Amino acid sequence: MKFYILTLFPEMIEAGMNHSIIKRALEEGIIEIETVNIRDFSKDKHKRVDDYPYGGGAGMVMQPQPIYDAYMSIKDRLSENCPVIYMSPQGKIFDQKKAEGLSCLEDMVLLCGHYEGIDERIIEEIVTEEISIGNFVLTGGELPAMAVIDAVSRLIPGVLNKEESHMNESFSDDLLEYPQYTRPPEFMGRRVPDILLSGHHGNIEKWRKEQSLKRTKIKRPELLK
Repeated sequence: MKFYILTLFPEMIEAGMNHSIIKRALEEGIIEIETVNIRDFSKDKHKRVDDYPYGGGAGMVMQPQPIYDAYMSIKDRLSENCPVIYMSPQGKIFDQKKAEGLSCLEDMVLLCGHYEGIDERIIEEIVTEEISIGNFVLTGGELPAMAVIDAVSRLIPGVLNKEESHMNESFSDDLLEYPQYTRPPEFMGRRVPDILLSGHHGNIEKWRKEQSLKRTKIKRPELLK
């Protein structure tokens, strides 16, 4: 899969994605990330990309022309079904099911806004959907875009070492993940549950399912609905 990121801060994306599992997936060519600097397409001699909003109000708004030209610079390389996703607090909340759906695509464009947002005409012209990572406001769309890339990438075959690594994670079946333990068997007077040391895989699987249900009921009961 290839991710195209339209952003004012490509170095932020490049630095954030150059670690751990995502870095390995990039090195192995399983995924690709291409950043497109919106500022490079400004026709202003000072490379300005924002202006005051019509009608007044606080803050600045990103102008449509640099964003549109940045998008057009990659348009011919996009697949027929490539979505253009605007990272916005007004979008639908991103979740695991959405990540699973996006992981089946060939490519996607993630548009990162800044300031008070982007000119509405860009949303009408090129954006196919808006996605939010929560009911809060961030300085820009880069952090949400990286969250989407990370969540989607780990679902692509070959990104994780073991294909089952994401199968039992939180939200994979609308439940939270069961408790995890490693060595030593006792720490600060707290022991690993005996069932996990029993070697009986059937009983362990049953225990994990029960723990997932219990945790979900206590921590995120709305998921059980």
